[in-house]
Formats: sequence, C-alpha cells, structure tokens
Amino acid sequence: MATLSTTTMTKALVTGGAGFIGSHTVDLLLSKGYDVRVLDALAPPVHEAGRVPDYLPAAVEFIRGDVRDREAMLGALDGVDVVFHLAAYQDYLTDFSTFFDVNATGTALLYELIVNERLPVQKVVVASSQAVYGEGAYTCPDHGAQYPPLRPEAQLRSKQWDVCCPVCDGPMTYRTTDESQVRPHNSYAMSKYTEEMIAVNLGQRYGIPSVGMRYSITQGPRQSFRNAYSGICRIFVTRMLAGQQPVAYEDGGQLRDYVYVGDVARANVLVLEDERADNQVFNVGGGHATSVLAYGALVAEVLGVDIDIAVPGEYRFGDTRHIVSDISKLRGLGWEPSTPLRQIIAEYADWARQQTGLGDYYAAAEQVMKQLGTVRLAE
Repeated sequence: MATLSTTTMTKALVTGGAGFIGSHTVDLLLSKGYDVRVLDALAPPVHEAGRVPDYLPAAVEFIRGDVRDREAMLGALDGVDVVFHLAAYQDYLTDFSTFFDVNATGTALLYELIVNERLPVQKVVVASSQAVYGEGAYTCPDHGAQYPPLRPEAQLRSKQWDVCCPVCDGPMTYRTTDESQVRPHNSYAMSKYTEEMIAVNLGQRYGIPSVGMRYSITQGPRQSFRNAYSGICRIFVTRMLAGQQPVAYEDGGQLRDYVYVGDVARANVLVLEDERADNQVFNVGGGHATSVLAYGALVAEVLGVDIDIAVPGEYRFGDTRHIVSDISKLRGLGWEPSTPLRQIIAEYADWARQQTGLGDYYAAAEQVMKQLGTVRLAE
C-alpha cells in the first residue's frame, strides 16, 4: 500500500471521536485536510446526558451510535477510506462481559462488515493499551530477563509491594517494556489485547493494513473528570482543586510513564500515513518513568496548593507495580513525545477550571470499588 495522501479528501471514520483521544485525533485530521466522520455513543460517565461536546468541530459529520450496532456501524462506514477505531470501554469494576462486548466484539464487527460488504477501507488504526503487558519486563541479577505474573494476593495483603523473581523469589529491577511479549492481567487488558489481535491478524489475512497502538497513560485537556475510575491526572487535579487529599495506592512508589494526548494524536496519524507501520503494534509513551508520589507532588506544585498525598495502605486488586514503555519502535518512524509532564498537568488544570460541574467525583467511585473488592486494605 502506498503512503496515504489527503489530496483527494480522504474520508476518515473515527469511532469514539467525541471522546478524549478521539477528539484530538479528529482535530489533527481536519488540520491535515481529511474529511472526518465521527461515530460515538456519547455514553456516561464520560459524556453528560448524551450531549455532543462543544469541542467537536462543526466540520465533523457526527453519527450517534454504538460500535456493537451493525446498522450504525454499516452507516458510519459508508464511503470511508480509513478508520481510527478508538471507541472503548474502561473502568475498574467487575462487569467483565462489557469489556469484551465493546472492545473485542465491536472490533470484530468492524472487520466483518469491511470484509462481507467488500468496503474499500484502505487502513485501520485501533486503540490498544500499555495494560496488555501486565507487570511488564524486569531483570533478575541471577536469572536475567523476566516477565513476572500477577503479584499474589497474600503478598499485597502483607504490604510487600515489589515484584519478586518468579524463579528464585529474589528482588528484581524493572526495565522498559518493548512490544515483544504481553501478559494481560485484568479484563480491560485482556479485551484490548484481543482487540489488537483481531485487527492485525484479520487485517493481514484480508488485505486491510491495520495498526495497533498501545497507549501509555494518556493525559491532557478533555479527559472527562466525571469518569473517576482511572486517570491519575484527572483524579489528583480535581481532588486538589476541591481541597481534598488524593490517595496513592500501595506505597506510592509505583512507576508509570505518561504521554500527552496531542502527541498520541500525532502518533495515530503518523502510522496511518506511513506504510512501514502496516500490520504491526507500537508503544506510544512518554519516555520517562515517574512515581505516583512524585506525580502528586508535581500536581500540588503546578496548582500552587499545600496538599500531601494520602497513603493509607490500600491497593487495587490486580494492579501493576511498575510499567514503563519502550518507545524505540515508534521513534524509528520519526515520532517523539514532545510535551513535558508539568505542561500536561497545567493544561488539564486550566481546562478543568473552565468546565461546569467540576467536582470531586472520586469519593463516590472509591466507595463502589471498595464494596466490590477492587480496592482493598492491606493488613
């Protein structure tokens, strides 16, 4: 397949295009001359009362519909040249079937329609997640490279947070994780890995070049503060703006990498337009490891507040200790994360202050997670 050109007004469908990553991808596509259509269910809690967000440009053709709805998907695909399949379901609850229904079945339906209806779709880019790695890559001084399993519940109950070598039970050092091996631990991660396998394998089999994008923790403006189940930026910023202490699970020493949503949008469009990316998966990360406590301190500094992070000894069942993505492969295509963490936090805080209904949505969500056993207290 030749590198895509926008000289003939390429028609792009963005599922989930009214959402966080989707809307920023839409903006970039429009700026590059694409004709853009969005399919979005406008589902709560991300969206309020089914309302199309104000930030979605008038130039976009909008269709309200669910990626599991055959007729809605078929209508959205009409006349489309390329697809960004970014619609997804994510939370920390135990509604396991919903993860696979939306993330996996919706993706399978996309390819089913393209193949069976002989649609002239030239390329598909699908949203996956860093979560597919589970604990990711570590090094044991005696046994070398390791990809450890989920930490045992008994270990977490006794506040032994660090990952041990699965061979000798000794201490290990985390290292950045490349795309070569996956160990999904939770329902979201398993559903996203299933989604990317559907895309890349069926795409290759039926001649539909496809790319899976394994996003690290993506942050920036438009990340809904109503969805309190995930996203350290929105949780820490909204709680501190409300004068409340954010909560760090475990000891707050977990390491993550964070990437700006605008940089993610650039990566999405890059792999669409570059045939070298066809039928592959790529990490999309920030390139730097940051602990939860260091992140919280930076949020307080940016907001100009004197609020410490609470560390009550709680943990999220099934969570990962350290995971930092190796982004060398995407860098090989010429992409580089360009936005520092301080700027990401500042931009999100500025956006959040301008929104109506800004509040602390985490407290209620925390109670639900505790009732369901998602958040547990160590001994």
